[in-house]
Amino acid sequence: MFLKPRVALLAGDPTGIGPEVAAKLLALPETRELADITLVGDPSVFRAGAQVAGLPESIFDGLHLETVPLALNLPMARVSADAGTFTLATLRRAVEIFQSGKIDAIVFAPLNKQAMKLAGMAEEDEMHYFAHHLGYAGMCSEINVADKLWTTRVTSHVPLRAVADLITRKGVVDAIELIDSQMRAQRGGAAPKIAVAGLNPHAGEGGLMGREEIDVIGPAVEQAKASGIDVSGPYPADTLFIAARRGDYDGVVTMYHDQGQIATKLLGFERGVTLHAGLPVTVATPAHGTAFDIAGRGTANVGPTQTAFGLAVKIAASTSGQSRT
Repeated sequence: MFLKPRVALLAGDPTGIGPEVAAKLLALPETRELADITLVGDPSVFRAGAQVAGLPESIFDGLHLETVPLALNLPMARVSADAGTFTLATLRRAVEIFQSGKIDAIVFAPLNKQAMKLAGMAEEDEMHYFAHHLGYAGMCSEINVADKLWTTRVTSHVPLRAVADLITRKGVVDAIELIDSQMRAQRGGAAPKIAVAGLNPHAGEGGLMGREEIDVIGPAVEQAKASGIDVSGPYPADTLFIAARRGDYDGVVTMYHDQGQIATKLLGFERGVTLHAGLPVTVATPAHGTAFDIAGRGTANVGPTQTAFGLAVKIAASTSGQSRT
């Protein structure tokens, strides 16, 4: 028996555009057709979002609310520990709801990492915050989706000087396997065509500019290929994305954050989605930030949040939505 995926929707940082885009998402008729939705947060935050968006509060009718209270009246478009504390509390509550078996996926509107750090978040980002509270120690990584192209990376939010030492054969294989499994879930089991970037200029140029491609990345690609994954590389990163944009590849594995993020955001920043892949629960969010420059104006684009929601629903349906009775 097919059942709609159950999705927790979070408004993100309460002082940014998150509450507005959450309200706009709920106002779309297809949103409720796709999933059973639980709101996580303070009712006043969601109501404020509807007011900014010029929408009636009736968009919330019939939805379940898991209340996370916000005691303070926070000013718009301002980084603060209070906003970060509230945001972290909503993430924790979403994890608790998942652990109780009530949801299959989490979709959150943009967060503000600085605010969460001010509030005491010890982890490097919200993905690792989720992992900590889920008690999950396995492989997880951000996957960025811009239209049809998916990208992930071996290292993420770490200093650039640390990158080379953090690239291991296992890490490269894990990243390849992760994007392959996530794309298969989204594509109904069909295998994606994956390319892997090198670390050094010109992919090391035969060892003249570094041996990571020869000693680590290349062998990792061969290992993944031997397991049945359609993967090739390593390729020079500066030309790889030209081929990817052309449609030669469905997914790209890069070695560090900006190597893939700059290209991905140029290809479709206003449409981009981030998946926190590998976690026990499906987690998705728009790739853009809290947009303090337009917060409170009612002009925020709901498109990326809508895309994130649809992608989370599709992945959750393939992994859990059909198994509940």
